[in-house]
Amino acid sequence: MKFHKTAAAAAAVLALAATAACGGKEGSAGDKPKDQTDEKALPKYSVAKDVKVDSAVLKKAQKRGKIVIGAKADQPYLGFQDQSTKKYSGFDIEIAKMIAADLGFSPKQIEWKTVDSGARETTVSKGDVDLMIGTYTINDERKKQIDFAGPYFHAGASLLVRKEEKAVTGPDTVKGKKVCSIVGSTPLQTIKEPKYGAKVTELSKYSECVSQLLDGQVDAVTTDDAILMGYAAQNPGKLKVVGKPFSDEPYGVGLKKGDKALQKAVADAIKKHEDNGDYKKAYDATLGKSGSKFKTPPEITEK
Repeated sequence: MKFHKTAAAAAAVLALAATAACGGKEGSAGDKPKDQTDEKALPKYSVAKDVKVDSAVLKKAQKRGKIVIGAKADQPYLGFQDQSTKKYSGFDIEIAKMIAADLGFSPKQIEWKTVDSGARETTVSKGDVDLMIGTYTINDERKKQIDFAGPYFHAGASLLVRKEEKAVTGPDTVKGKKVCSIVGSTPLQTIKEPKYGAKVTELSKYSECVSQLLDGQVDAVTTDDAILMGYAAQNPGKLKVVGKPFSDEPYGVGLKKGDKALQKAVADAIKKHEDNGDYKKAYDATLGKSGSKFKTPPEITEK
């Protein structure tokens, strides 16, 4: 899909034309082609030896010598792929590395696969990925198809607007406004509720929503506050996050339904790295750089 762009917005988009978008395609939006992860501050994770877990998924991964992890690629500070190096970075990527290490896989033994939000349950169910770790909200509808371990983080739906925007200050101010979100996301379903009265635009990539916001084609973008903070940090002086979060988005690790042994192993890994300080170090070096304040990790309930 092609959009008419102003010269200023086109320049901003072209600056990131080579970055990966949510769903595995290219084209992110913003001024900087990289998120600002502090690589030197990232913790190192010891790789476990001779891991024995009664999980068909894990045994298959061990046999192939690598673990396949579904991720996001266009979410600065969370799950982001630099198209010049093909390297993934962000908080979710670090969570994935922690878990992989405890399952016996080094970073070089991780095969990353960018997965569209609307395709996550299918991708996990079919076994195309062993784990899905990418701003993946745990909810009852998804749990009909897959299982989760976690949550490891709590986000909430919020709104991203242009810096000069005065009218949109929260969800109760979007009546009649054009609000963009992506197919398959829980914030999309939230903003479509009649009580908000928004004119909703549904796209497949966050980057497309942000491009339309920069162009003036929509008035706001809604998704999890952590994601929006990343885009605001990439566009200082152009975009801002407004209002308080108006939904609860507990992030979990998606895995094949019924694999209780793997679910427990993943939950144990998350807890271990929360307790030993790796979690906070990783947060501070990734998501914390966007301006998101550190919060005590939520209690793990899916295990």
